[in-house]
Amino acid sequence: MENIVSDIFARKDDPSNNQTSRLGANPTNIKVVGVGGGGGNAVNRMIRSGLSGVEFWLMNTDLQVLVDGQTKNRIQLGSASTQGLGAGGDPSVGEKAAEEAQQEITQALEGADMVFITAGMGGGTGTGAAPVVARLAKQLGILTIAVVTKPFTWEGKKRQNQANSGIDKLKESVDAVIVVPNDKLLQVVDRQVSLQESFTIVDEVLLRGVQGISDIITVPGIINVDFADVKTVMQSSGSALMGIGRAQGEGRAVKAAQQAINSQLLESSINGASGVIVNITGGPDMGIHEISDAASIIHDAVLDDATVIIGTAVNENIQGEIQITVIATGFELKNNASSLKFGDSTTGNAESSQLNAADFFSGAFNTQTKSILSDGNRNFTNIEIPDFLKR
Repeated sequence: MENIVSDIFARKDDPSNNQTSRLGANPTNIKVVGVGGGGGNAVNRMIRSGLSGVEFWLMNTDLQVLVDGQTKNRIQLGSASTQGLGAGGDPSVGEKAAEEAQQEITQALEGADMVFITAGMGGGTGTGAAPVVARLAKQLGILTIAVVTKPFTWEGKKRQNQANSGIDKLKESVDAVIVVPNDKLLQVVDRQVSLQESFTIVDEVLLRGVQGISDIITVPGIINVDFADVKTVMQSSGSALMGIGRAQGEGRAVKAAQQAINSQLLESSINGASGVIVNITGGPDMGIHEISDAASIIHDAVLDDATVIIGTAVNENIQGEIQITVIATGFELKNNASSLKFGDSTTGNAESSQLNAADFFSGAFNTQTKSILSDGNRNFTNIEIPDFLKR
């Protein structure tokens, strides 16, 4: 049991263990597991952002990166086989390392109703170990969702093939997998975005994927959704797509909804989805009519018999803005995206312009990003995980 680099009795004092304080209001036990360097960076970002209602875990073969993490809940993978030095970009090493730590991983997962696994696919630890974590979660009967990234095309066919193989293995055990291709991220940021800001953007996208689902369960809102509702859409749903939108001013709800369903992060249209989860987040000024307008746009974009679960969250940090995250499930990805159907096109135009760093980071999900960029906490030396600009 020495591979668990955490004191179970100290977890109640760990600020990253935000789930504990919310059990009285929400009994759903949600855990977020960052596997490898990319997954760990994403989890550290979630902790700094104040994502609440969940318990965080870090799992890695690189001991130094693990120790530098933002949570005490840590498991060193493959302490015997890798000796804390990483997987060297070899998924088979990452897989073996996770197999060595099966008992510790299972102990960490026990008691969860829902587990999110986040990782950067294409390298060693994330690609090899994440499917093992998913398999163990499945054996425990936990609703398991993977939110992962794929490497850039220019990183080479080997990494692409490793990523695809790892994702295929994940699909064997997870209920749903949300894949964010790094190539798509180039389409939503402008050329003035710095390298360091780019690193944070990919973590932010993974945060939105997890938060878009967890918040509608854990955060009180105008419309509340329980775990059973989410399970209905996500259980055994296979491939999933994520779209995000944010807008201010007149017609902001409609614009944000149209952005989300036309998001450049989507590899395909959502109109073949049998299940859709929608998180609508706004400030105290968000009105019920705005929620209705956004919901209508999304309902018009999917099949008539699709199950659409809409939840809301009120965030005091948002001023004059609405943010929408859409998770679409229950369909096979099409090679060619088909057109979305809309109602009245005059209600607002979808905006697909590129984002600069200030635009991306100005929303409520991003209130601490600028300080994170300058605090020196993010690890840029982990060459084993190349999932965004060879981080």
